[in-house]
Amino acid sequence: MSAMESLAADNRPWAFIRRLLARVGLSGRGLVVAAPMLWLVIFFLIPFAVVLKIALSVPMIAQPPYSPLTEWTNDGELIVKLNFGNFQFLMGDPLYINAYLSSLKIAAISTVLTLLVGYPMAYFIARSSERWRNLMLMLIILPFWTSFLLRVYAWIGFLKANGVINNFLMSIGIIHEPLVMLQTDFAVYLGIVYTYLPFMILPLYANLVKLDDSLLEASADLGGRPLTTFFNITLPLSMPGIIAGSMLVFIPAVGEFVIPALLGGANTLMIGRVLWDEFFSNRDWPFASTVAIAMLALLVVPIMFMRRVQDRITEDSA
Repeated sequence: MSAMESLAADNRPWAFIRRLLARVGLSGRGLVVAAPMLWLVIFFLIPFAVVLKIALSVPMIAQPPYSPLTEWTNDGELIVKLNFGNFQFLMGDPLYINAYLSSLKIAAISTVLTLLVGYPMAYFIARSSERWRNLMLMLIILPFWTSFLLRVYAWIGFLKANGVINNFLMSIGIIHEPLVMLQTDFAVYLGIVYTYLPFMILPLYANLVKLDDSLLEASADLGGRPLTTFFNITLPLSMPGIIAGSMLVFIPAVGEFVIPALLGGANTLMIGRVLWDEFFSNRDWPFASTVAIAMLALLVVPIMFMRRVQDRITEDSA
């Protein structure tokens, strides 16, 4: 067999696969889109269907701790039992409604604080020389090399009554008794801002670094002051980065569990802690799944709104 015949024989299976994919419409662009769609089906839709199935069941003292949705009778009939009582109880209990509202409030305030801290840092990095820019970006990413749990635990050593901050302030005479910082909302905000700050800085940097310097020079030539130039040119052009960074901070902050559990107090009510209690303390998997689905539905509204605003800004800039 010649080299060309051997190569053709080796390519036959791939040619058959390509023809098979083309027959079902997976060729070219469709094949590229199929990979992420398959990923979403396996790692999002299927787990969501499992959680929804548990949410529609009844809790039981069994393994698993919930009843099956289908049951065959002796006559061969299939009975489907869907329990919507968990959703009715969730919508009527003020505890869970307050937990959702508190989570949205804490996540929104944390997102604003993260933006106020992250925007100047991203702007400074984007306007620095390339030599210093790479170093500062590495410093922003450096905390990811350490365990998230260890970084949150480290704040306990700083914020507790005999921690680093209180000892330092008392040693220089600013305070005479320890400040109560741990197990407060302040500690939760601090932990969320510290943890999710890179998620705000990186999208902002990617947007600000592409900013056309000629626009800033034209504004200066026309007599625009730096503050006027910032609010009229820099800030509007950086809105896509602001929206992307805000989404990356707000969405995970709503369901945050570790930070309020370690740094927050008993009055810090967030839906992530409620979800943990329902799953592992109360062992009520159906109701815990209901809480998780309601949280997902609650996040769909701000995600769609922010995406629509981002698309509108992109269309206007184009």
